[in-house]
Formats: sequence, structure tokens, C-alpha cells
Amino acid sequence: MIVFESHSDEDTFRFASKMGREAVPGTVISLTGDLGCGKTVFSKGFASGLGVTEPVSSPTFTILQQYESGRLVLYHFDVYRIGDPEEMEETGYEDCFYGNGVTLVEWAERIRELLPEGTILVRIEKDLEKGMDYRRITVENTGG
Repeated sequence: MIVFESHSDEDTFRFASKMGREAVPGTVISLTGDLGCGKTVFSKGFASGLGVTEPVSSPTFTILQQYESGRLVLYHFDVYRIGDPEEMEETGYEDCFYGNGVTLVEWAERIRELLPEGTILVRIEKDLEKGMDYRRITVENTGG
């Protein structure tokens, strides 16, 4: 388990970018945290680390955004609007989770039972006592 303390969006971006540079084909990352905690900043940094050149935004209304400009294809899910894991069938998620790209899933706790073994769990938490911009980022590799 890795715990990273971020004091700015730039810190979060750099940390996530390093993870993106180290990502290998088949990597699935579960990204959880409250609204406004920095999941999208993390996603942008991760994409940057993969070498994605197009603008990255949270795919809240489309559920899945695919980026092909990096060294690996990035499948970026935002499952906030998924009410039931069965709704994921329409997205073709299995091809993403078990393919040769890298998958990043925001609000992954909503589809926990669909995540493959070996998913990397990333949790972002605020702590207002440590400042408005402080984030505690916990990374846990579940093996697999």
C-alpha cells in the first residue's frame, strides 16, 4: 500500500502521471472518493503519463471515453450514473477490463463486483483540517 499526501492539484497530477508512465497493458484502476476530491485531476495526470495528447474530461454522461493517442489505449469510465452493475453490459466493459489497454474507473465502488482480480485501488480523501487543497491518496494493489 502506498499513501501519498497531495497539497495541490499539481501534486495530484504529478503523482497520477507517474502511475500512468508505469502502467502496463491490462491495468485496471478503481478510483474512488467524494465529489470534488480530485478524481478528474488524477485522471488527467494519469492520461498525461500515458502520453495521451487530447483533452481529458470526466465522461459522466457518456460513461466511457476512449483515448488512443498514448502509448496504450486508455479506457476512462465514470460510472456515477450507473444504478445497477448490469447496466455496464451495454458499455462493453469486459473488452476494456480484459484487453491490452489501461482502464481507469471513476466511482468504481458502484460496480465493485465487476472489477477484475488485480485491480489497483486508488482512494482520494480530503482532510479540511490539513487545508482546502490537501488530499490523501491511497494506492493498494490487490494482486492478481
